[in-house]
Amino acid sequence: MGHDMKFALREGGLAELGLTELGGKALALLRLGQFGLPVPPWFAVPPSAFTDSLTSDLSAALASQDLSRLNSALASLRPSEEVRAEIEAALRTLGGDNSRFAVRSSAVEEDSTQHSFAGQLETFLFVIPESIPGKIADVWRSGFSERVMEYRRQHGLSLAPLTAPAVLVQKMVNAFVSGVAFSSDPVSGRRSLAIVSAVPGLGTALVGGEAAADVFKIDRSGTIVDRAIVRKNICHRFDPNAVEGVSAVALTDAEAFKPALTDEQARAVAELARRAAHAFGQPQDIEWAIEDDQLFLLQSRPITTLRDLADPEGALNLWDNSNITESYNGITTPLTFSFARYVYEGVYRQFCRILRVPENKIADNQGTFSCMLGLIRGRIYYNLLNWYRVLALLPGFTVNRRFMEQMMGVRESLPAEVVGQLKQARTRDRVLDALRSVHMVAGLALSYIRLDRQIEDFYARLNEALAAPDPAFADMRLDELVTHYYKLEHQLLSRWDAPLVNDFFAMIFHGALRKLTARWCGDENGMLANDAIRGQGDMISLEPAARVREMAAVACANPKLAAALRDAPLAQIVSDIRQDPEFAKLYDAYIAKFGDRCLEELKLESETLRDNPLVLLRNIGEVARVSAVPAQPRDTALADAEQKMRAALSGSPIRRRALFWVLRQARKRVRNRENLRFERTRLFGTIRRLFLEAGRRLQAMGKLDDARDVFYLELPEVLAFNNGTATTADLHSLVALRKQEFASYSKLPAPADRFETRGAVCHAQTYSSTETNHKVAAEGEERHGLGCCPGVVRGIACVVRDPRNARLPAGCILVADHTDPGWIMLFPSASGLLVERGSLLSHSAIVARELGIPAVISLPGLLDWLRDGDEVELDGAAGIVRRVAGKESHA
Repeated sequence: MGHDMKFALREGGLAELGLTELGGKALALLRLGQFGLPVPPWFAVPPSAFTDSLTSDLSAALASQDLSRLNSALASLRPSEEVRAEIEAALRTLGGDNSRFAVRSSAVEEDSTQHSFAGQLETFLFVIPESIPGKIADVWRSGFSERVMEYRRQHGLSLAPLTAPAVLVQKMVNAFVSGVAFSSDPVSGRRSLAIVSAVPGLGTALVGGEAAADVFKIDRSGTIVDRAIVRKNICHRFDPNAVEGVSAVALTDAEAFKPALTDEQARAVAELARRAAHAFGQPQDIEWAIEDDQLFLLQSRPITTLRDLADPEGALNLWDNSNITESYNGITTPLTFSFARYVYEGVYRQFCRILRVPENKIADNQGTFSCMLGLIRGRIYYNLLNWYRVLALLPGFTVNRRFMEQMMGVRESLPAEVVGQLKQARTRDRVLDALRSVHMVAGLALSYIRLDRQIEDFYARLNEALAAPDPAFADMRLDELVTHYYKLEHQLLSRWDAPLVNDFFAMIFHGALRKLTARWCGDENGMLANDAIRGQGDMISLEPAARVREMAAVACANPKLAAALRDAPLAQIVSDIRQDPEFAKLYDAYIAKFGDRCLEELKLESETLRDNPLVLLRNIGEVARVSAVPAQPRDTALADAEQKMRAALSGSPIRRRALFWVLRQARKRVRNRENLRFERTRLFGTIRRLFLEAGRRLQAMGKLDDARDVFYLELPEVLAFNNGTATTADLHSLVALRKQEFASYSKLPAPADRFETRGAVCHAQTYSSTETNHKVAAEGEERHGLGCCPGVVRGIACVVRDPRNARLPAGCILVADHTDPGWIMLFPSASGLLVERGSLLSHSAIVARELGIPAVISLPGLLDWLRDGDEVELDGAAGIVRRVAGKESHA
């Protein structure tokens, strides 16, 4: 039988035994010993010894899995004669008859990363050799106690099959001082800070809560950063006459306030805890003891609380979606994110080159450029600190940092922690940076002179790249589709210079116009500047709204078609459209030009109007509901604004000429900005169609269940599958895993609009807001935001959270969290616009101004305040929104 049991002595035989034979504690001691840590001699009695000790009655009770019957039968349990003989042999190996031992459990799940089972099973100290077999039986019995079963129930652990724990027998350390230590702070989460708790005598006084402990906090360098020496009234000492071998001893006043450890001993214990953590590859909670100036490690277990606790000393990242949610709202698929991340990396590199950042600086910041975006619970965020770091690369940053932050639209100054990471500018650095600034300004001036020609060249290159391919995508092989993607990447994605330069100057001139009108014309609320850049008829963003009105006017004369547009299924609508040649011509022309413009159009997975035009058709039907579709009223705001500016500067012709020059530049750049955004739509539409065809090829190969599953692959994965550089060809399993994970994101709370993370971004983070007033309380009847188009209008709020199924009654006030260019189809039905997010240069603000729709944007907490059906009044000049009556009152 001894050969079958293979008693687990520390000095031999352990390599053959695993967790089921040794249990958690013994397996931990084995590993610690292998790493050379000072563990007292020990051996483990495996569960097979318990099985070999069972009588027939006990075996029957165990097989029944009846806990009551088993506990009754276990009262007579004793190790068998053969087991006792092996125990005695093992004890002689550890120290003979004069030694005393600790006998404790070592269950399979005990001291695991998930469950500690702390205090649930029996432990015996200072046990004499002849009493050890009986104590082993007591530990076996404790494994079936009601206390253990309740612990298992509370933690969702299985109650069957019932089995006894392994038992650990260890030579007892008669400690002069002992305690516990954590290799990392389990409360704050600081992985660099070890916590040592110490009491005089045995650790039972600390574990049992009878004595307070001195606490030392030691950092990685060995510095004791904090110590708390407390009054210790008692300590536990070995007492051979005590029932459990331990007695409480009162301490004198001098002993009570004496530190339990010297500083050197505290550092040694902290280092021991860290060595245990290195042995297991994760933070550890250890029990330790010192006898005759020798430090021993008695037990080690994982610190389970740290698994879901971020390290506050981890690298800081600041995430914000306020300027990107218009393009990428909600959960985004892996293909879209990986493509957007690649595009943003390239765009910011190009931007730095345009602003004359040296190539060596761009190369040195590869990690910054590649992480401009992050994906948090499936949602895209700006990595603001990397944005700041790119800003710090620009010439002139050291000379006038705050001005550049304002110029670039940064809401808050550079965080102090990031400033500390930047090289502090010396006088020589400032001089060199000033010279580079002059070079940058000269380069920008030259770029501006060339900009109109540059935009013409960009359009020519774009039209060539987006021309219908031959063969068509539908006829291309997968490798041909990949080759065509690389062509688009070379022709456009890596040469997006004209839109970048134009966007930069649109921001500069729009900001300059607002400042000049405020200073010279008394335009305190900025509405004069807003009105002055309105009325540009050649802005392509306005064309969809005009075409919707035109189609609605035709449908209005055909009641059957108008009714079908509002209520019929798509197939029926398409059939009815073909019965009206005039409407069909307008509709086909709209799809041909704007078929790629859809809701969330920068998400590659979004359905375009080519795929599903129902949202367009429904809203044409709603506009056609009125007896006659009115033409868009003539907008006089631009002429009125110009007249006010001339009147304000009638006595200063130089200022007047300067202001109108800035006005002309702002108009041109804002117009070009909107028009170039449409070209971006065309490019993304082409990329979308290309990858859908790639999905069809992968589906035909049996690699995907559905062509649209391609959106759950990352861009490099699709390319690598074709190029032979993929690390996995099992795309089916990869997609299934991603679908499951992304489906879970929709069930989790959405991260805040702005939040911080520390350390590993995707683990142990709360993603909760760092702004104390990030939401306005949903009470009170008035809100203030940014007015972006004047006019006072009252109407019924139509809150749109998902525009795909939105049907706006004519004359309503459209209320939304954000809008993107695809929302333009809804604008003709609205008499006013309220948007929770956005800026004066966001798409919703620009289009509302051009269409003359009174609008207020940047209204924090708007969707928490207003409900669908509330009656509201908005003042688009003052930026004031007032709830006139709630939905119930209005009804």
